[in-house]
Amino acid sequence: MNRYVFGLLVVLATSLMGTSFAIGKIGLSYISPLLLVGIRFTFAGFIMALFVRMKRLPISYQDGSKLFVIGLFQTTGVMGCIFLSMRTLPSGETSILTFVNPLLVVILGTWFLGLKYRISQWLGVCIGFAGVFLSLGSHLQLTTGTWLGLGAALSWAVATILVKKWGTQFNTWVMSAYQMLFGGLLLLLLSAVMETPQLTINLTSVSVVLYLAIMGSIVQFAAWYYLLSHGDPGKTSAYLFLAPFFGVLSGFIIHNETIHTYVYLGGFCIGIGIFLVNWTAFGKKHSHE
Repeated sequence: MNRYVFGLLVVLATSLMGTSFAIGKIGLSYISPLLLVGIRFTFAGFIMALFVRMKRLPISYQDGSKLFVIGLFQTTGVMGCIFLSMRTLPSGETSILTFVNPLLVVILGTWFLGLKYRISQWLGVCIGFAGVFLSLGSHLQLTTGTWLGLGAALSWAVATILVKKWGTQFNTWVMSAYQMLFGGLLLLLLSAVMETPQLTINLTSVSVVLYLAIMGSIVQFAAWYYLLSHGDPGKTSAYLFLAPFFGVLSGFIIHNETIHTYVYLGGFCIGIGIFLVNWTAFGKKHSHE
């Protein structure tokens, strides 16, 4: 792939990941958190499922049960925690906490899949978690929003482990479409049970939902999966550290959020940690193979 095209797609994918936090926070003024993400992913998943059906890509009932579990963690758990977290935390801080997930993957992969990682990758985990400590202001007074942000990271890490275990059984587009659809429907159900749904329909709220569903979900997934399929997955994943940068930047531009110096320092350490974990993960061969 042309390096300029690669660079543009990296910026497109990671900026969409990051700006979705700030755009989503606008939507919280008009739509309750679980309802907002439920509408977003049900709509996006439905469109992608139609595409899958048009392409006649196969899916069985047994596949559906596994995709439901993946959707439970990847969409319901991650996005539910993110948008609930943003009720009390700046969108930039939530994005930093959420993108700790590659560090957790190393720990969960070691425990549950017996994967082996290099010393440099464990060093990345240590630096990354030091960054989390710094981004929280070097104290342990964790708020509900902080726990939810870390919960999103943990749920994402669990989903990543499940995809590592089951992902080869599915076509990439089938997995993306149905995990989003199942996760979105479950979020709508949780909205009806766990919150008093709020829905104000106006130009702003409709624009936010369309942006999150089309640009923040469909286009983001398409660009990211294209990068993963046309380049080294480990090296490509290293660029994920750009997403929280765009999250903090968009939070500052859109919401005028004040991010303390220690959050920047912590975010930088998290980025270095993720870089070390992912950049070495696919050196000459998978380090855990």
